[in-house]
Amino acid sequence: MEVKNHCEENQLKNGVQNGVPKETPPAKPANHTKWNQIYLFLVCVVLGGIVILLLNACHPTDPADPWTLMGFFKAPLWDWTAFAIVLTFTVLQGALYYLPVGQVVEGKMGCNEKRLKYSLNGLHAFGVCVVLLVCVWECGYVRAVSVSGRVLALVSAACVISLLLSVCLYLQSASAQTRQAQDNNTGGFLLDFALGRELDPRVGIIDVKQFAMVRIGFIGWGLMDVCYLLTAVESESLSAPLLLTITFQLIYIVDFLIDEDSVLDTKEFTEESIGFLMILGEYIWIPFFSTLPVYFLLQRPKDIHLLSAISIILLFSVGFLMYYMANEQKSRFRRSPHHPAFAHMETIRSPSGQNLLVSGWFGWVRHPNYLGDILLMVAWSLPCGFSSLLPYLPALQCFSVLSDRSAEIEESCLKKHGEAWREYCRRVPYKLIPYLY
Repeated sequence: MEVKNHCEENQLKNGVQNGVPKETPPAKPANHTKWNQIYLFLVCVVLGGIVILLLNACHPTDPADPWTLMGFFKAPLWDWTAFAIVLTFTVLQGALYYLPVGQVVEGKMGCNEKRLKYSLNGLHAFGVCVVLLVCVWECGYVRAVSVSGRVLALVSAACVISLLLSVCLYLQSASAQTRQAQDNNTGGFLLDFALGRELDPRVGIIDVKQFAMVRIGFIGWGLMDVCYLLTAVESESLSAPLLLTITFQLIYIVDFLIDEDSVLDTKEFTEESIGFLMILGEYIWIPFFSTLPVYFLLQRPKDIHLLSAISIILLFSVGFLMYYMANEQKSRFRRSPHHPAFAHMETIRSPSGQNLLVSGWFGWVRHPNYLGDILLMVAWSLPCGFSSLLPYLPALQCFSVLSDRSAEIEESCLKKHGEAWREYCRRVPYKLIPYLY
């Protein structure tokens, strides 16, 4: 497997590198004491229940019984088959991590003063999983409805397995060597268990954080989309809106897996330790909450006018182009700020010795890649129509998260670049949405 140096990208700090605002704040040790323990406990307890209630609400309501209460769920909340499915998926992802394909990149410095290595074969692992799933389905060994019909039980099983894995991770982190980096930031058992003690725990060559974020979160998301698609085929209810939404999401997932190393630069990866809350989120929030529009359409099939479908496809294309091109421009300018492609673009000289790019995508809004991300999620929610707010919740949550993250980035950039950053904000006044925000 090819090994490539990823050190320079992981060393990017404090707002920008070679002039483009960096999308993560400067690295610093995690401080668990900033969390409210009661709030944290409630999040850990109710997160799974919230996902279950949202999925259950996607089912059509019986006019004679409009209240969906405990005991009236549309699917079972627990069965051992669902537990076996989630467990098998987890073990399979662990095995596929060892696939001798793809790149191995060097990342940040580990506690042993050696650079950590990460296997980037997530796209290959996803391909293997899809082929296996389609093969066993085509051969008649498994019906897709046996998975999609257990979606509430799958969430429950994922919560249990998240808890078991988090207990193992907590016990592993009890050694003096692994706790060294977090000892000064501990806030007690609940904070340590929920938020984690270690920044980069490993099991063999498997980086637990990368495994959770990419293999469990994104590959799980993609496989749920495929299961929903096969379920619609089985029931002969495959509609244009459902096909559009699944296609959009799979394009997004495959693009992420192609650039799997992009996760190594995120704030969650570089700054935050991993505990129960992060593991739980990757097991239930990414695969099940993100697919809420798909599940909604599976339960409430809809038709769509051709002109509406074309408009939605155009919106997705614009969002994807913006998302991809802005990230590409940012990455290229970091690597080669003096490349001829940037010769005609305006920059602002910062006291830090770096340049702030005020042309191209970053001369339009300050976070164009975030705007593209939001447009993508809106595009794959629109096929659901406007009869319910449910399928739009992931897009609303995305806007909220990216808005908060952009505020953190701008605060960091202001500290680093001072008047240069104020001048940039004056010349590019819109943070996310041109002429609005």
